Amino acid sequence: MNLLSRWISCAALALLAGCATQHPAVQADAAPPAPLLLISIDGFRADYLDRGISPTLSTLASDGVRAQAMEPSFPSLTFPNHYTLVTGRYPDNHGIVDNAMYDPTLGSFTLGNRQAVGDGRWWNEAEPIWVTAEKQGLHTATMFWPGSEAAIHGVRPEHWLTYDGDMPYDARVDKLLSWLDLPAARRPQLLTLYFEAVDTAGHYYGPDAPETNAAIGEVDSALSRLVTGLKQRGLFDRINLIVVADHGMASTPPNQRIFLDDLITPGHARVVSTGAISGIIPAPGREAEVEAALLKPHRHMQCWKKAQIPAHLHYGHNPRVPPLFCLAQVGWLITSNTTTMLHHGKPIYGEHGFDNADPAMRALFLAHGPAFRQHLVVQEFPNVDVYPLMTHLLHITPAPNDGDYRAVEEMLAPGAR
Repeated sequence: MNLLSRWISCAALALLAGCATQHPAVQADAAPPAPLLLISIDGFRADYLDRGISPTLSTLASDGVRAQAMEPSFPSLTFPNHYTLVTGRYPDNHGIVDNAMYDPTLGSFTLGNRQAVGDGRWWNEAEPIWVTAEKQGLHTATMFWPGSEAAIHGVRPEHWLTYDGDMPYDARVDKLLSWLDLPAARRPQLLTLYFEAVDTAGHYYGPDAPETNAAIGEVDSALSRLVTGLKQRGLFDRINLIVVADHGMASTPPNQRIFLDDLITPGHARVVSTGAISGIIPAPGREAEVEAALLKPHRHMQCWKKAQIPAHLHYGHNPRVPPLFCLAQVGWLITSNTTTMLHHGKPIYGEHGFDNADPAMRALFLAHGPAFRQHLVVQEFPNVDVYPLMTHLLHITPAPNDGDYRAVEEMLAPGAR
């Protein structure tokens, strides 16, 4: 499908969804849909599955559907892409445009700012699938999914937890299984589960390090516990599993850094974010100076005014995108001489956020369950398409989105289409 046809199709679907939201798709006397479990393995690059160290994932992929890769949305960062997966909207359209943002009304947003993360006003530009599902009569439960700690449009998941990176993976799995142990009338039809170890190891040690492989094995063991628990409950053949990553990971050697303070006089601009991308707000009266410094050619970085960001990135129209925006060459990081580039206090040997079309940013996608075909490998597709796939599985009317159900329909068994 060409881009124009895809845009027309998405616009039509969004219009239909917007018109239909007042008519819930799930009727009180209708049979509930099969449970849907969406699992995120943060930072699991698509080709990690070929390393032969994740037998549980490999079995699920072999017995179900595997994509050659899934293309993340730009920027290929954690919060923007997790919210894209559950809204079907590009970050420019759902408002979570970076892991670090500045809004003149709301102030600053960072992943570690618990007050901002839990403030629904940051998330209200789109409606995540758990809100749509709750509005249409389904039960939902989220385990650490970005956005799920906030009341979005006044609605929360029925079950949710505040993010705790120290919560053991076995405990996360057991908590999710406890939600599935609820009486049938209260059992969630939509659940999410989140693991961050692969991303963390990729940042600390790089994508090819033994520690990253160990983290892959750690997550796979947790998934083995999940599969065992589902089988013990007689649910394994009755639940639809979708396993995704938000992005991939690229190696970033410490000698590959771009120092903004070699280009901009400190104090002459607010640097909203650094890393693979950087958003910059010139100080009043310093606009021409900062633009001249950034918009000239650079060896390992390209900068634009937000209105000139390349169209294929679907980025630059949201008010939260700063007026100047820089993107590093894959493998390089944008930082400053006064700031050591760290991830949770440790040096960075791997990073993401780069051009989402780069192979190193490609993400995992696999699906398994009664609704899916078996032994199928599909071509790479954009992650906005996961959302309409999920709303179809849950029999709910989607909120307006940028995805295309027809692009992923081939994954489904004939009776589930």
